[in-house]
Amino acid sequence: MNTVTRKVILVTGASSGIGEATALRLAADGHHHVVAGARREDRLAELAAKIRADGGSIDVRRLDVTDRADVAEFAGRAQREHGRVDVFVNNAGVMPLSRLDSLLVDEWDRMIDVNIRGLLNGIAATLPIFRQQGSGHFVTIASTGAHEVVPTAAVYCGTKYAARAITEGLRLEADPSIRVTTVSPGVVESELASTITEPGAKEAMRAYRAEAIPPSAIADAIAFALDQPPEVDVNELIVRPARQR
Repeated sequence: MNTVTRKVILVTGASSGIGEATALRLAADGHHHVVAGARREDRLAELAAKIRADGGSIDVRRLDVTDRADVAEFAGRAQREHGRVDVFVNNAGVMPLSRLDSLLVDEWDRMIDVNIRGLLNGIAATLPIFRQQGSGHFVTIASTGAHEVVPTAAVYCGTKYAARAITEGLRLEADPSIRVTTVSPGVVESELASTITEPGAKEAMRAYRAEAIPPSAIADAIAFALDQPPEVDVNELIVRPARQR
């Protein structure tokens, strides 16, 4: 990788799944620095050890994306320590699916807090930095659930529709020097399904996830978007298993 294209990249939800795969891929690509945030510090330590063993550069930080001050410090500290922030990958998300008539309201609130407020906190933390620099790239990990609604996923899909709409609004409002990408994964191997508590939704998801792609496929899509020249803005990518319909 040419040193001119090396970037300081922040990734949330980096302790597993797409976030972990993204941190691994971008560090392997030779980007100047990856800053990985998540709640599970033990998993972050394992990620950091793996990347450093392969010669990559990474910092890890405990991060709660629902805490606006925490996200602001996450981005601000990266800027102070590395001089800039080039990319913010808003990946943190939760997916405790259930039927609406199960009234699992606490789980609804958690999805709203992480999937929507977490996204907004990331924008609030990084947009001023990008504007000050005159450049930056914001990446939102949405879902094919941002394009269609299926039973047991009404609230989850609602949060992902919101994430897609907010990110598109950011693209329309931002200066062209700030690039904005939404990546919508289909069925991906991850721990998200393990958070489902409703038995019916859990069983339906087990069958639905019979055909899944690895999280590295999404990391590859993110790397593609980041690797384009400044005048090229990859706005939206849908990446799913070939057999998913």
